[in-house]
Amino acid sequence: MSKFEYPSLSRRDIVNVLADYQIATVSEADLINPNPDFISNLYTLILIHIDFLPEDHGQVDFAALEQFENPDLHIDSVRTMNLFHKIRELIAALDCPKKFTLKDLIKPDVDRTEFFLGAILNFFLHRFEKMNFLGPLVDELRMLAEQRIELETRISQLNAEIAEYNESREREMPLVQEVDARVKELRQTIPTLNNYQMSLKASIRKIKEKAREMDEKISSAEFALAQSAQENASLRSKIVQSPDKLQRALEEKRLIQVEAKNAERAAMQSFHDKTAILEVYTKVFF
Repeated sequence: MSKFEYPSLSRRDIVNVLADYQIATVSEADLINPNPDFISNLYTLILIHIDFLPEDHGQVDFAALEQFENPDLHIDSVRTMNLFHKIRELIAALDCPKKFTLKDLIKPDVDRTEFFLGAILNFFLHRFEKMNFLGPLVDELRMLAEQRIELETRISQLNAEIAEYNESREREMPLVQEVDARVKELRQTIPTLNNYQMSLKASIRKIKEKAREMDEKISSAEFALAQSAQENASLRSKIVQSPDKLQRALEEKRLIQVEAKNAERAAMQSFHDKTAILEVYTKVFF
């Protein structure tokens, strides 16, 4: 059932519910002829099962009993009154149309007893169904609560780490400022270094050009040297190794030169002679 409602359970249903949920073992005859001790014990078992009565409910406040002349004679009465107040409180909470009285406990009536037992067990079944439905949700909420605790613990740890980080940051701030100042100084030197780099590149280009010119000159000199070597080799091949042969060759060349000069003088003399003859003929005939 999804909603707690009346009428309450029948006598057979009461017996079955008590047996199925292992609350108590009773018979229909016990309910037809209820006696105070049986009913008190049955109500006690039911209230303990639904967690409405502590298991040590039999403990009596002896300090309160001392106010009576004969405390021992009132122990059972105090227990009965405590149980009565618990049952009446539960019946009132169930918004039951009938009021539970002390007479229902010490001189139970069959119909009223079945009505109140049925009402309480009907509430128990209703709560049991709700608990089965809400059980997974409760477990999930419990798990979420545990996760929340874990997350809160983790958050606390992270906050502690953040605080430690902030403290470390404050301690290292002077060093950071010093590094920032150094970085700023270095950045200011970058343009100067760039200009110096450009100057070096220009110098390197000039050096490369000079090196290229030197390479060309060296190549030209090597070529000239090679030609000179060839000429020297040619000249060496023309050099006569024997001095006598050289002397004879020079003598022959000198003789040839003398003969050439003599022939030249003879030719010049012949030219002058012919010129003189030509001049004579010119004067005579013209």
